[in-house]
Amino acid sequence: MILYEYPFNERVRAYLRLEYLFDRLFYFAREGDARHHQIAVATLFDVLDATERTDTKTAVLQDLERQRVALSALRDHPGVAQDALEGMLVEMERTVGALTAQGRAGQPLRENEWLVSLRGRLAVPGGATQVDMPSYHAWQHKPEPDRCADLQLWMAALRPLNDAVTMALRLLRESGRRGDILAEQGAYQQMLAGKLFQLLRVWIDPAQGVFPEISANKYMIWIRFSQQDGDAKPQQVARDIGFQMSLCST
Repeated sequence: MILYEYPFNERVRAYLRLEYLFDRLFYFAREGDARHHQIAVATLFDVLDATERTDTKTAVLQDLERQRVALSALRDHPGVAQDALEGMLVEMERTVGALTAQGRAGQPLRENEWLVSLRGRLAVPGGATQVDMPSYHAWQHKPEPDRCADLQLWMAALRPLNDAVTMALRLLRESGRRGDILAEQGAYQQMLAGKLFQLLRVWIDPAQGVFPEISANKYMIWIRFSQQDGDAKPQQVARDIGFQMSLCST
């Protein structure tokens, strides 16, 4: 099943973008070719750009604090696995503590003069060649373990934010209930009756050869399924499509 997610607000949209960037960063920062590490460095700067536009740190701390209060109220509640609950609260406290103790997310990277100069060069198409920045060319020719060590050091300034965003999204996703839905003639609508949700999740079997185009607000959700063949623009399908859906709110 292919999973598609749609945020109801800009805060969750920012979380999803950061999750995507962190996944890309950690993948390309592993042992590998210097060209993979160039993608990791460029993604590192993308994360910095994303965190500069919004105060993600404050938002995720507020979300986790709200969740901590809600979970703490479940202590001694019948039907709740207390060991699992306490483990989650401890993990939450550790995650919040690490992010709180940190200043602005990624600030050490912004104070690294060499990375600042490299960031400017990478913003120019082809600007990281040996012609424009020989010091970066030399770094790319360092032994692989040395490059990996540098990347791990730089990523350490962002890991507390990654851990907090990961936890916030995990709690949000776990709040939804996955169910089977049928989109008649390729379209599905649902009124929300004023209930506030934060994330819509849609699973579709890739064998159906379609993808969802989603619109949603606090009043309703609208999903239409389309397919794209060759060079033509995506076209909405006119057949019934079975899929699974979950509405999440914390």
